[in-house]
Amino acid sequence: MVQQVKSSNNKKRRPAGKNSRKRKSSASSRRKKTNINIKMIAGAAVLAVLVIVLVFAVKSCGVSNKTPEKVVKTLVKSYVDGDERKIKKCYGVKKADKNLEKEISATIKYFEVHKPKKAEINACDTIYKNGKNAYVYITYSLILEDGQSYPCISTYMTQQNEKGKYSILTPSDITDDMKKEAAARYASFMETDPYKEYVTAYDTFSKKNPGYEEKLATKLN
Repeated sequence: MVQQVKSSNNKKRRPAGKNSRKRKSSASSRRKKTNINIKMIAGAAVLAVLVIVLVFAVKSCGVSNKTPEKVVKTLVKSYVDGDERKIKKCYGVKKADKNLEKEISATIKYFEVHKPKKAEINACDTIYKNGKNAYVYITYSLILEDGQSYPCISTYMTQQNEKGKYSILTPSDITDDMKKEAAARYASFMETDPYKEYVTAYDTFSKKNPGYEEKLATKLN
């Protein structure tokens, strides 16, 4: 019995140094794996951010056409920027016919002579709807080089396609009946606050800048 106990107590113990080295090696290995995992997570996070940025960049290059007002706003800003590619997208065409090409060129030139820094949208809404067609007005200001705001107003006939997206109707697609109804509705629109506010702003600008329109006409001819 005693011998058995002694025999058990006399077993050789492994040097503590070896276990210590193994423990240190194991801890070092775990730290390396942790560092690798952290780097992988950080790399994945950076990649995810880049993907998100790319997606937003691609979206920003497109045309917002979920509502008639949005496509009209995009069209006006594209005209001011002279971006023909976006302008054609707003009209829902890849290649413009002669009438549309003429209108695009004339409108871009009209904005160019103002030399605006940018356009600020004041108001934009639908005057009336008829089926899938929506007649939209937009009032906006061209911010000129001297800091003044030149008031503008435009109207556009839009149409919703089968996918629910809107585009501006080209001059060739607007029928005589559409023109007659639009004219009657516009006469009523002239009694609204947005139109009156535009008139007031335009009159104020004209008084401060006599002869401005004549100068524009000279540049356009």
